Amino acid sequence: MTAASTWKDKLGGSIREDWAREIDIFETQIELRKKGKIEEKLFAETRLRRGCYGQRYDNGQRHDGEKTQLLFAQGALTKGPNTFFDAPGMMRIKIPFGRMTPEQMDVLCELAEETSDQILHVTTRQDIQLHFVHIEDTPDLMRRLAAVGITTREACGNAVRNVTACPIAGVCHTESFDVTPYANAIMFFLLGHDDTLDFGRKFKIAFSGCHDQPCGLTNFHDLGAIAKTRVVNGETKRGFELYVGGGLGAVPYPAALFDEFVAEEDLFPITQAICRVFGRLGEKENRSRARIKFLVKKLGIDEFRRLVLEERTKLRPDPRWTAFLSSLRELEGVPLKKGAPLAAGPRPAGFDAWFRTNVQKQRQEGYACATVTMPLGDFTPKQGRVLGDLARRYSTDAMRTTVDQNMLFRWIPEADLPEFYTALAAVGLGRAGADTITDVTSCPGTDTCKLGISSSRGLAGELRKRLTVVEEKLDPATKSLHIKCSGCFNSCGQHHVADLGFLGVSRNVNNRRVAHFQLVVGGELARNGGTYGLAIGAIPSKRVPDFVDRMTKAFVAGKTETETFLQWVTRIGKKEVRKMVDEFTAVPTYEEDPSFYSDWGDPREYTIGDMGEGECAGEVVNSAQFGLAASEREVFEAQLLLEEGKVGDAGKRAYSAMLQAARALAKQKNPNLSEEPQEIEQDFRKYYYDTKLFFDPFEGGKFAHYFFKAHEEGGKAGDKQSAHQLIEEAQLFVDAAHQCYTRIGTGTGSTVMP
Repeated sequence: MTAASTWKDKLGGSIREDWAREIDIFETQIELRKKGKIEEKLFAETRLRRGCYGQRYDNGQRHDGEKTQLLFAQGALTKGPNTFFDAPGMMRIKIPFGRMTPEQMDVLCELAEETSDQILHVTTRQDIQLHFVHIEDTPDLMRRLAAVGITTREACGNAVRNVTACPIAGVCHTESFDVTPYANAIMFFLLGHDDTLDFGRKFKIAFSGCHDQPCGLTNFHDLGAIAKTRVVNGETKRGFELYVGGGLGAVPYPAALFDEFVAEEDLFPITQAICRVFGRLGEKENRSRARIKFLVKKLGIDEFRRLVLEERTKLRPDPRWTAFLSSLRELEGVPLKKGAPLAAGPRPAGFDAWFRTNVQKQRQEGYACATVTMPLGDFTPKQGRVLGDLARRYSTDAMRTTVDQNMLFRWIPEADLPEFYTALAAVGLGRAGADTITDVTSCPGTDTCKLGISSSRGLAGELRKRLTVVEEKLDPATKSLHIKCSGCFNSCGQHHVADLGFLGVSRNVNNRRVAHFQLVVGGELARNGGTYGLAIGAIPSKRVPDFVDRMTKAFVAGKTETETFLQWVTRIGKKEVRKMVDEFTAVPTYEEDPSFYSDWGDPREYTIGDMGEGECAGEVVNSAQFGLAASEREVFEAQLLLEEGKVGDAGKRAYSAMLQAARALAKQKNPNLSEEPQEIEQDFRKYYYDTKLFFDPFEGGKFAHYFFKAHEEGGKAGDKQSAHQLIEEAQLFVDAAHQCYTRIGTGTGSTVMP
């Protein structure tokens, strides 16, 4: 593509102006980092907040061995990268509540082919991930996504992550109401919001339409909202049973009930107040205790609630709190075709088995939801394009990714299901077994995650393969079980809420490392992930499939007629379960069976490889540091505009840099500070000039006057010389703002200045 037809030029006005500006900024930040003008800590959090995540390279399991070695030879991968620029990483792409249009799927498939290893991966938070993406390719990747309404902003980092929701919301038989528009609106309301910039760790939100089903898994989220209605003065009011402080990780915490009923018009301001309290009081130094669940436990839910309600009274009214309520029906599915029942008669081979497990009737007569089962959450661009075409042919409601790493279609006329299935089967997507024991969930594990200890994807793939072979012979009680695998204790595979959960650990046997998995039992998906299991014993990775066979057979033989797996495990007790685990803990010597000393999918001798510090937590960088960094970048952009002869634009950008720096400081004193230039100037003057806090020991208020003058004139520059002078003054003011922050700030441990 020539310079005259770059993606930036080609897409032009098809991208939201604010998104286009954000991507331009990120592209500039990449260049500044290459030149050493942005420190690595700040750039790490910056790229994470744009969805750019590091990955490991010592385990090429996503590829066969030959392809992996070819990638290394071609320089597409490097062993032991030193910085994020040395080797490609992972791109996480936010898909709010999992909804994708055919047009979005088309672009994702193109990007997978052109920038990654040609695999699209569905995560347990309804995102899409691409792996082996070079950071230099990410600005154009972001532009192409933005042109079809997708942003990667805050897909990683210490931010509000992707908002998840029940994939059958709106067509469910038991929901209170459709939570889709609420999930969509709050995602965009909090995207880049000032009150989410000071988090010490990530913040996850989930919506559920039902209390007793697993559709939203709200119990292990930082903020969980369950749809609820209440009759007030004869009128049915919508609201949410609101939970806060849930989370899995190494030590899972159940969410605490914040309020039995938060009216729909109060949901956004209450959420904003919660974000403020978390940003202000949440842990910043000890990263392992920086999630909001630890703050809620420390304060107690009553004190936490009191602080939030007090904070609510301080918020500046925002029309966005309720503006979306007038357009709740905009995201509702509209049938493309008239509903019709499934006809009797000949059906494609394999259809009946698929229909039993992958299809559920909607509450709307004649329509069904169909789940496309994706082993390990992976699908190819070729398969993705078929999915997009099917959405165009059968459902205007697009597609929805699921937390089980599958894809769900809605509003399919039941009569069209055989034809729909035939198209899926033709590209290898006609597998049955959705939401059964063969539908194993897994995090990336040692394939690409730096925290991975054991190969969760390798184990999940082996379990799926073995269970599928014997699927027809499995007892119905066994088929209904759920298996979830995590490569380490962090529970990204959600092993705590599975019937059979596995988390990767390492053991030293005969002076050699052997991959193991801890068995976790006692969890349940029902009641939105209502019960967490406990680890009960470590099993060598290569023995886990045999153990699953032993455990499930014991369950079928020993349960009562109506007993669930959780009830059976509870009744027999962990001592009995541990006895079964002990049957599989022995490891033969290396000479007797060397296969035990490698992990699933990797013939090499098992090690923990280049396991290191993961990037999920990001770096603690508070809002003042972000604002000051943004002001530096704008000064640099003003210089580029001046080089291009754009004198007027250069002057305005220099003034904008000063505004950014002034606001970064003033907002430390006034959290409600808006982006209005007049208000910024007034607060800066009040808190920093009048108090002399900004005064340098030698220059006094000189640099502040540069800002006041630029504000008075609106950044106007009549000629090249005046623009040049304005840029110099902006640089001096920004430097002074940095010195002021360093002089009187308290560092990353707090965002409050004296």
